[in-house]
Amino acid sequence: MRRQGRAGGRRRGISPVLVVVILILIFGGAFGGRLLWDRYSYSSETADLNAYFGITDEQDVPVILQDELSQVHARLIDGVYYMDFNSVQTLLNDRFYYGQNDSLVLYCLPTDMVSTEIGSTQWSTTQGGTVTESYPLTRMEGDTLYLALDFVKQYTNFSYEAFTEPNRMQIYTEWGDVTTAAISKDTQVRISGGVKSTILTQIGAGSRIYVLEKMDTWSRIKTEDGFIGYVENKRLEDEATESLVPVTDYEEPSYTTIRLPGKVNMAWHSVAGTAGNDTLNGLLAQTQSINVISPTWFVLSDNSGNIESYATEVYVEEVHGRDMQVWALVENFTNPNVDPNTVLTTLASRQNLISQLISQCEQYGIDGINVDFENIGEAYGQDYIEFIRELSIACRNAGLVLSVSNYVPYNFNHYYELEEQGVWADYIVVMGYDEHYAGSTEAGSVASLGYVENGITSALRDVPAEKLINAIPFYARLWKTDSDGLSSQALGMQEIQNFIAAHNMQVSWSEAAGQNYAETTEDGTLYQIWIEDAESIAAKLSVMEANGIAGVAEWRLGFETADVWDVIAAYMAQ
Repeated sequence: MRRQGRAGGRRRGISPVLVVVILILIFGGAFGGRLLWDRYSYSSETADLNAYFGITDEQDVPVILQDELSQVHARLIDGVYYMDFNSVQTLLNDRFYYGQNDSLVLYCLPTDMVSTEIGSTQWSTTQGGTVTESYPLTRMEGDTLYLALDFVKQYTNFSYEAFTEPNRMQIYTEWGDVTTAAISKDTQVRISGGVKSTILTQIGAGSRIYVLEKMDTWSRIKTEDGFIGYVENKRLEDEATESLVPVTDYEEPSYTTIRLPGKVNMAWHSVAGTAGNDTLNGLLAQTQSINVISPTWFVLSDNSGNIESYATEVYVEEVHGRDMQVWALVENFTNPNVDPNTVLTTLASRQNLISQLISQCEQYGIDGINVDFENIGEAYGQDYIEFIRELSIACRNAGLVLSVSNYVPYNFNHYYELEEQGVWADYIVVMGYDEHYAGSTEAGSVASLGYVENGITSALRDVPAEKLINAIPFYARLWKTDSDGLSSQALGMQEIQNFIAAHNMQVSWSEAAGQNYAETTEDGTLYQIWIEDAESIAAKLSVMEANGIAGVAEWRLGFETADVWDVIAAYMAQ
């Protein structure tokens, strides 16, 4: 007998609560998974490379300098790469000179000068012929001058490699050890370290990259085609240290230098006209150990580079007869009708001046030139140093000594370019005086020991010791403070002693100044003197000897007392 099942029996259903819980788990899992995906998945967003590199137009070429994306941009014009003149000077070679008044770009070599007109495909030298290139060496766009990098490379060691899509350029001016690695798997280079960072570029397995900075999970790298970004450390393998190969295509020429045997002892002879030459014998009567006389013979007479000359053959013969050399001084500040800057701004005026100087030296048998150009404005700094280069070429070709006188170097007169002068000139003279001068608002020493020390040590940062001469003063200032304020006058050493004796002033040694000091008050007027004498000169010479520099110069003959020459002679004999 079959047992019948119960008809209409109830089935048990799923609990509504359980359904809700399951749905919550499903949706919660999905949401959590989405969060995890959003947090840990790799972004596929790509960077706008034109914006990243700052590209403004199809000719714009951003520059990666060494391992950094720089602010400098080159230009690609008719298949030739150009860089603006200021960037060329800053990054590659500051010896290029732009003569704005002449529309010329010049480049000086030890015995020759390269010249090209703006926009020309040709360049020439003063001693050679003309060369024609397949491209314009320079271009002017608006007010901006551009130089072709291939032209710059003829005189400069650097490398550049250009890339497209987008335009960019890798430049190296320095070479050393770098860390490289291989990419183990196809990956992305990202703007910053993190999977959500924007992609700069794709990079394939086996590619080698430069490791710039390694962190815990990411490294800052540079690709061989100039992208700087980040990759994960797990994608790096086969790390190694490699040495970049320096570019040595351009061989820097030798800048020959004329040296006197032993130390230089140059005395300036102040000559205001031809008749002043007759004072030489009397001024030399009490001197010792001088081997160079620098008469103030050449004065700029106009802004075209013409000079007034006080040179005579008799004078040169007299000096040579005493076994001394003549380095005639040329200056730009005596004639009130001469702008100290204008003569420097055109090739014609510079070359006119140089031609006259060389001609005078050849005519009278002068051994060298001492340049004392003062009050040069900062805007004319490049014109000034170009004049020194061009004069150096002429002096080197003529076998003449070139010395250049300078203020004590400070940041505010850096544009006199002491380091570049040190390449071109035979001697650099630092005029270690006028610490306090006629226009000073406070009384003080003309040349305290600290001032002299600072001048020498600052100059030695840029000039080799064997080229550096320090000039000392044979004068001091008598300072007067009364109801009218502060005033002063320059006095020679004997005049100083006479004033001290006449006013019964007490003299005491100032350690701070490295010289004797005297003061007195008479009828409400304060007189002060920081004295230059044999003691102060000896202190200065000690600093010079300690720094091993080339020698001493003195301003000027006739201001000194005889005992000063004893300490100078002792310095020269060391």
